[in-house]
Amino acid sequence: MRALLLTCTLALLAVGPAAARRHDPEKLPLTHVRDLHYGDVLFYFYQEKDLESLTRLLAYEHWGRMPHHEDDTRLLEGGLYLELGMHNEAGQIFQSVLTNDVPTGVRNKAWFYLAQVWYARGYYDKADAALRKINGRMSPDLEAQRELMFGNVLMHEGRFDEAISLLSTWRGSPVWSAYARFNLGVALVRNRRLSDADPFLSAVGTMLAPTPELAALRDRANLALGFAYLQAEQPARARPALARVRLNGPYSNKALLGIGWADAALGDYQGALTPWMELRNRNLLDAAVQESYLAVPYAFSKLNANAQSAEYYESAVNSFDAENVRLDGAIAAIKKGDMLEHVLAKERSQEAQYGWAWQLKSLPEAPESRYLYMLLAGNDFQEGLKNYRGLTSMSETLERHADDMVAYQDMIDTREHAYAERLPRADALLASGAVDKLQQHDVALENELRSIEAQHDVAALGTGEEREQWARIQRVEAALNGAPDNAGNAELRARLALVRGVLFFRLNDAYGARLWQEHRELKDLSLALHETQSRWIRVERARKNVPANTGEFATRVAALRQRIDGLEVRLVAAEQQQRDYLAQIAVRELEQQKDRLATYQIQARFALGSMYDRAASSEDARPTKAPVPVQKGVEQEAPPPEAPK
Repeated sequence: MRALLLTCTLALLAVGPAAARRHDPEKLPLTHVRDLHYGDVLFYFYQEKDLESLTRLLAYEHWGRMPHHEDDTRLLEGGLYLELGMHNEAGQIFQSVLTNDVPTGVRNKAWFYLAQVWYARGYYDKADAALRKINGRMSPDLEAQRELMFGNVLMHEGRFDEAISLLSTWRGSPVWSAYARFNLGVALVRNRRLSDADPFLSAVGTMLAPTPELAALRDRANLALGFAYLQAEQPARARPALARVRLNGPYSNKALLGIGWADAALGDYQGALTPWMELRNRNLLDAAVQESYLAVPYAFSKLNANAQSAEYYESAVNSFDAENVRLDGAIAAIKKGDMLEHVLAKERSQEAQYGWAWQLKSLPEAPESRYLYMLLAGNDFQEGLKNYRGLTSMSETLERHADDMVAYQDMIDTREHAYAERLPRADALLASGAVDKLQQHDVALENELRSIEAQHDVAALGTGEEREQWARIQRVEAALNGAPDNAGNAELRARLALVRGVLFFRLNDAYGARLWQEHRELKDLSLALHETQSRWIRVERARKNVPANTGEFATRVAALRQRIDGLEVRLVAAEQQQRDYLAQIAVRELEQQKDRLATYQIQARFALGSMYDRAASSEDARPTKAPVPVQKGVEQEAPPPEAPK
């Protein structure tokens, strides 16, 4: 089923309203993922992690992270709900999204697959409604399956005339045709039209069966036709159909029982013993085998073999007594709650393989399993078991999330502790006014550089050594200016002017580059100061907001924890209800077997008592030298044959 849903969902995801009008309804254009979060959802979807994919999809929808895929996400959400067994939610989404903008072929497939799931779950009214939403005809194979399913839905709803009218004109592949003819034959039988049903069931009962499924269908058709003739008191026509059932197939026990009753109805009790004796050696848990325990002595009594008849009646009573004891033990084990524990014992190893849609593939090794084979293999119990497993999986998920809440709370506590440790240092730094001082210093540096540039003070931008040399020159120059004018001082002034000129040349030559470098460094300093101011503001804001944010996170975590606790309580109650429901189904099945055994046991005891009573009466009336008594049959009739289920 997942493959069908995957095909349908991916087909829907590839369609947009504009593209739907341009493209063939049966052909779909390519789609491109335009939102990263939508790709994240698909990443988990392709891994068949449906719950994880749906969780992320709902979260991203809530946060508005997938604006380019609004329609796609709704369709994918419906497909995921459908896969997780939430059919009502999926139906509501499909109802709102599958509009005329979606290609007809894709829309029809979506409703068809949804109808399949609802039919499998037993929601026949919803399956009916979904099938009626299909507009026009689909591909021949899907159309054949749709009409066949529609016929089954009509029969489940008791509308046999409509089912007959639909299936009588049905055309499809040979495989689906066999199922259609079988369903039509069953509908005719239930509508008391056995003569009309015979050709259809006979055709299925005599067809070639290359697969085990078709072989089982052939046996079932023969069984249905044979028992229908038995109930219509036409044993001669019932026997050929029952004889076509395989000796070791799933329906062989009922067929053997029916052949025996057909022979008995024709007066051939010796012939009836052949299938009944074969049946009597089989598993006593089968209802047909249980009935054979009464049919065999009944046939012996009809053949006037009272000794053998009494022996088999006594054997039947003892077997029924022993089986009743085992049934009581199995019922007690189920009521104790052991059944699901055994059923899910191997679930851990199968989870990775089967995922959320895990199904029971083998019977558990438990005392009650031998009585519940048909029940555990049935669709109703399987669906209930899947629901129970879904509840346990959700419980495990909630437990993991509860552990996450503990981790989040630890993170919040760590954050509060770190905040408390750093708060004094942050307060001291904020109170120091360091940023304002740095800002003032930066303004002073800008003014100083502006003044140097305006005055073309080449010495101010020199190196430390150059500035020291320039200062010495100025001091010497000032001293020489106050000295008398003589030849020695004149020579000194000339040498000083030379030195001053050389140094000025160097300073002036490097002035442009040094001025550009100073402007650049001052700009970098301003940028660093701006970043410092930004961080300072963030520190001030964090000083005010961190307690509020931490408190908000703590409140959210506490609310989520409370919500998880509430969901866990609800899940525990739902698990218990589902467990009780499955146990009730199992107990009811076993009690029905007990009731059937009790009925057979009463019949066996009554027949045995009647036989002993007649034997005693015959012995009392016997003369002194009586001839060997002629054994007479017991008049107690065995129960009528069961109708096929």
